[in-house]
Amino acid sequence: MSERHAIVRVRHALKMRRLTVSRVHRLTPHMVRVTLTGVDLEGFVSASPDDHVKLFFPVAGGALNLPTLGPDGPQYPEGLEPSPSRDYTPRRYDVARNELDIDFVLHGEGPASSWAEDAKVGDTLGVGGPRGSMVVPDDYDHYVLVGDATALPAIGRWLEEMRPDAKATVLVEVPSDDDRQVLARDARWFVEGESPGLDEALAALPIPDGDTFWWVAVESRRARTLRSLLVEQRGVDKDWVKATGYWQQASQNLHDP
Repeated sequence: MSERHAIVRVRHALKMRRLTVSRVHRLTPHMVRVTLTGVDLEGFVSASPDDHVKLFFPVAGGALNLPTLGPDGPQYPEGLEPSPSRDYTPRRYDVARNELDIDFVLHGEGPASSWAEDAKVGDTLGVGGPRGSMVVPDDYDHYVLVGDATALPAIGRWLEEMRPDAKATVLVEVPSDDDRQVLARDARWFVEGESPGLDEALAALPIPDGDTFWWVAVESRRARTLRSLLVEQRGVDKDWVKATGYWQQASQNLHDP
């Protein structure tokens, strides 16, 4: 890989934050945006659109039992039930307004989806990280962004932060037609279970002219299959592909949006 397209890995000081819900907005039938704020948010850093933070949710009864960060890693309060945690994408951070947006896919199970379904102003949430960022350079000619609903927060943010003259091809799979969102660039939308699907569209997509970065975020096994499609079958440079499993079949807890 040439230095021109070198990916930069950035480490951040790890901090645990206790934040409060200031707004809740239902974006689509299967996605809700929760805006968080609080004095702990000061100094928050997210250098890449596909960063992730670890969210900590209240246990039964409403207590938020967060770990402390020490030299031996996170340590939970002794004798208390640890707050469950999941990885999520920081959709928007506004330093002037001291706000952090997190978009939740509502899939009907698990601590994250259940919490987001009932979230209201005044609720509290723990936020750890990001621990680091993998910054994809903005010097590619073209970016192909491919993902399911869990990838929408990263895709939406990436399109908003992309340099204006960069070309983008966007393929997104959602649960229903009503789950389409307005993005900063045009996208091709696919509905789960319908044909032709996202995978077929990616297989048939013409390779763009110029240097192209390919970003894929779907279910873990599917991500490996699509990476193989691009690198082994279509001959895309493996250094110009990032395929990530955002969740695991029958789990939903690898990486929510």
